[in-house]
Amino acid sequence: MKLITAIIKPFRLDDVRNALGEVGVNGMTVTEVKGFGRQRGHTELYRGAEYVVDFLPKAKVEVAVADDLVERAIEAITAAARTGKVGDGKIFVIDLEQALRIRTGEAGDSAL
Repeated sequence: MKLITAIIKPFRLDDVRNALGEVGVNGMTVTEVKGFGRQRGHTELYRGAEYVVDFLPKAKVEVAVADDLVERAIEAITAAARTGKVGDGKIFVIDLEQALRIRTGEAGDSAL
């Protein structure tokens, strides 16, 4: 099992959700986060005053998937989140040692 964490632009979230559903991902956790990468934020003009926006709004999507679904899930996220512009995001894949469904006690892939 793997835990896939994707940091994406918030307006691409619905597309990513639909794409993951099409490849068979059953559930996900989404968190509104702020951060920056190479783009280092930007400056904005508000009521005549210029200010620096250091942390940009992003969406953090976390999905736990079986090993045989990892590549398809990554491809789905990549295709749905890509705009071709700076700040499209990152995807991290981490080994998931164990998963347990609290309600039924199921463990492993069946808990996903």
